[in-house]
Amino acid sequence: MARHRWRAALGVTLVAALVLSGCATSREQHGGGAGKPVTGGTARFALPPSATPNWILPISIPGYGASYNGVVRAELYVPLYNYDGTSGSVTLDDPSSAANTPTYSADGKTVTITLKPLTWSTGDPLTSRDVEFWLNLLRAGKDNWGKYSEGLMPDNIKAFHTIDDHTFTLTLDKPYNADWFTANQLSLVVPMPQKAWDRTSAAGPVGDFDRDPAGAKQVFDFLVGQAKQLGTYSTNPLWKVVNGPFTLAGFTASGQVTLNKNPKYTGPDPAKLDTVQFLTFTSSSAEYNVLRAGGVDYGYVPTSNLGQRPKLEAQGYRIEPWNGWSITYSPFNFANPQLGAAFKQLYVRQALQHAVDQDAITSVIWRGTARVDYGPVPQDNDVKYLSARQKTNPYPFDLATARKLLTDHGWKPGSDSVLECAAPGTGPTQCGEGVKAGTRLSLTMLTESGSDETDGTMQELRSELSKIGVEMKINAQPLNTVLANGTACKPEEASCSWQLSYFGTQGSWYFPANPSGEDLFATDAGTNFGGYADKHADDLITATNLATGNQPMLDYSTYLTEQLPVLWLPNPPYQVSAIDTALRGVNQDPLAGLQPQRWYWTR
Repeated sequence: MARHRWRAALGVTLVAALVLSGCATSREQHGGGAGKPVTGGTARFALPPSATPNWILPISIPGYGASYNGVVRAELYVPLYNYDGTSGSVTLDDPSSAANTPTYSADGKTVTITLKPLTWSTGDPLTSRDVEFWLNLLRAGKDNWGKYSEGLMPDNIKAFHTIDDHTFTLTLDKPYNADWFTANQLSLVVPMPQKAWDRTSAAGPVGDFDRDPAGAKQVFDFLVGQAKQLGTYSTNPLWKVVNGPFTLAGFTASGQVTLNKNPKYTGPDPAKLDTVQFLTFTSSSAEYNVLRAGGVDYGYVPTSNLGQRPKLEAQGYRIEPWNGWSITYSPFNFANPQLGAAFKQLYVRQALQHAVDQDAITSVIWRGTARVDYGPVPQDNDVKYLSARQKTNPYPFDLATARKLLTDHGWKPGSDSVLECAAPGTGPTQCGEGVKAGTRLSLTMLTESGSDETDGTMQELRSELSKIGVEMKINAQPLNTVLANGTACKPEEASCSWQLSYFGTQGSWYFPANPSGEDLFATDAGTNFGGYADKHADDLITATNLATGNQPMLDYSTYLTEQLPVLWLPNPPYQVSAIDTALRGVNQDPLAGLQPQRWYWTR
């Protein structure tokens, strides 16, 4: 659409200039059109505040697993299976998947998969070899894969067998719940272009290095090294080879991404727009200023600005909340040298949870757009996995109970009123195993910056904790810094200084189709940032992976709600969106998928 092409050239710079000028007449009007699809054009999408894409390889390493990385990557590299929740329930999104529905053998241990006729931008077809390549590299580099959990992908794949160029089988180590295996394991598979990427250096030849474990590790390390060089993304020949509806046209040092329609895409879900731009902002207020100037086609409204809705609608936006298939929480760092032992005491976690006023945070700070969150499965949307225990909240806001839990276990106020352990030991009235005398309940929250709502939530939490004798300091950092620094660690490591972290301005975790916890709360799971470890929790999680029916998920929901592996916090929407009414084909997927290939202009 010609009207939008100039926007791509001028970008945010011009819009920012208009904002600075304060010239209301310079505002770009949105909306209009007769509803009839128009070919081509550019759409500008606003990324969350302080969020900058920083990973492109379809195998992400720890600290690089943010959802917006996956959104961009899915437009370039088609996942084997993709899911979508826009219908109200989470189902397989066949057009955006690289394979037809899998079939399982009668004993449940063999999966047969047939690929669709997709083509790489080199002209080579997508083949079974590209899936084998992904699997071989994952096996070689699994310890550095952000989603690795021992015993699951790729450990649970015992053999890969090629039937022909488009059909292969996977031999599993045991029978699984087939629905869970497809939704939570096969959805992790992203075929990669073996004929272009199977090399150990930029200048080296392409071979079958991945078929030898040592060679596969070399290839894995080479590709990870290339993926860390953000400044080369738009020029590196590796990332030019794609099979998705878009190609990578630009990637700036600040994380702004430009995708162009892939003219060689051969699948059933082609892009309708010529270009999609992902714009970055240091704060929600900065994004809102550009939105009001009209420089964003699909952005968001900070809740503090929701009173401006009539003006935005008059400008041609429609305002829609984007709720997620998600939970929000703050991990405890159980390995932290100062407070890890205290966090391991359930009564301490219960006291901290009792000090979270979820009703006030959701209604006042989030102005009703967030929802309470009491446990490990989504609290709303499809509630078939929600236990009665999680639904009714075993730890309501109650400061008196919170303080009593601490004082009953030997904590007394110090000279500055912060509680200190005065009764070390493991007795019923003592602080608990490993908690040293004089340990102070003074903690630092590593939290993402740039959001007024997050700032307000942290201030509210700090205020309530202070009333029970717990000091909370706030260390606000860009989201990528929080994700990179708040990872699993050992007490002796310098990286283990963080104590609590928060990365939930858009929700902390978006689930695949099945909201089981193998990635989050299983011992040593890749995104078990706090290092939570509980044998019974592991057993319950395993049951959700193997058994059919909903009871294992309900049992898991009950136990993790009570055990508090993290501090449960209100679950915000992904955002309250402001969408140009002339931009159609937009479905706000609760799984945080975007599918911009389906967007189109109507003016």
